[in-house]
Amino acid sequence: MKINESRLQQHFEAMSMIGKIGSTGTNRPAHSADEKKAFELAASWMQDAGMKTRIDNFGNLIGTLEGADTTLPVLMMGSHLDSQPYGGRFDGVAGVLCAIEVVATLKENNINPKRNIEIISFADEEGWRFNKGLFGSRGILGKLEDGELQRTDKDGITREQALKDFGCDITKFKESEYAPGSIFCFLELHIEQGPVLDIANKPIGIVTGISGPLWLTVTLKGQAGHTGSVPMPLRKDSLLGAAEIIVAVNEIATQDTSAPTVGTVATINVFPASRNIIAEQTEFTIDLRDIDLDRRHRYEAQLMQKIESITQKHKLTYTIKEDTNSEPRYCAEWIKAIIKNNCEALHLDAPELMSGPFHDALALSYACDYGMIFVRCKDGISHNPLEYASYPDLALGAEVMYATVLDILKK
Repeated sequence: MKINESRLQQHFEAMSMIGKIGSTGTNRPAHSADEKKAFELAASWMQDAGMKTRIDNFGNLIGTLEGADTTLPVLMMGSHLDSQPYGGRFDGVAGVLCAIEVVATLKENNINPKRNIEIISFADEEGWRFNKGLFGSRGILGKLEDGELQRTDKDGITREQALKDFGCDITKFKESEYAPGSIFCFLELHIEQGPVLDIANKPIGIVTGISGPLWLTVTLKGQAGHTGSVPMPLRKDSLLGAAEIIVAVNEIATQDTSAPTVGTVATINVFPASRNIIAEQTEFTIDLRDIDLDRRHRYEAQLMQKIESITQKHKLTYTIKEDTNSEPRYCAEWIKAIIKNNCEALHLDAPELMSGPFHDALALSYACDYGMIFVRCKDGISHNPLEYASYPDLALGAEVMYATVLDILKK
């Protein structure tokens, strides 16, 4: 191997100590003090690899290795260092640390790129703190939406305040945006977060594309009343309506067992949340994803019909807020071919597979060609302290990425 497997493992182990929960878990919220500590540590490794570092006004950590011709569009790599509140050690981290290892190996082999190489740890990929993800990757492309800075976390802190506390200047977002055409391509290595590679006993996979996520927040309103005195036929029970819609989400998503469609309700809030008061209001989230946009549109239409009929049945009113709506995005064929050739050179039988989860590459796909490398994770577990990818597998992924970068630099 060209890359240094021992150094890479040491970096993973050191990073896992920041925001550590339990023996193997991680909680590093976006724009938090722990994320800042993670940035400082990653920046020190970037600097060791010959990169100049900065934190931009969206809260992204950026390391730059200067190329021979700084006017050329940059080769960008990266992922994120923020985590889920009950997350693992590898989600996002793998893409940042393996990219740093690639650049460190370039330096050690005295390879001077013709174009700038940038590594970015994007701010708030996960999206749980402010219920809107891919903040940093959308930010650098000028794709933020109205009202995003006014979103609040569970403690009532706005994103605007969190960014200010992080040291960002929200009045200078434009200075941190990338001009159209300034990014040549984007590479992201990530643990699979699913079981396909583990079941197939393959350490590395080549990503074909990213499913398009549709995130909705549904609010049902009924009428509160005493649970002991309001007759069942006269009730307007918002939680009962929500329960039927939740079942409908699952039925719709599983109607074609050969399709990779997924549908999930994972958060729910009930008011007034007393055991002897009928639920007046129930709010819940829906996550519907598919690599086939036409099929997702059909399933969304079915879901809307179900919501309408179920709320009428229970005499409820409802509102639906669209939080995220992204189309599926496919990896560039020429980058896939390079990754495949390098996997074959390393005698790796790397299957092609789609990504159900979204990644920062989804946002970057609107600005440039992109490619992704998946690394096997045990039992497909992610967003969980039990998340695990072996260091030999991660080293293989970094090796494939290094060879891929060498080939891309010839373009």
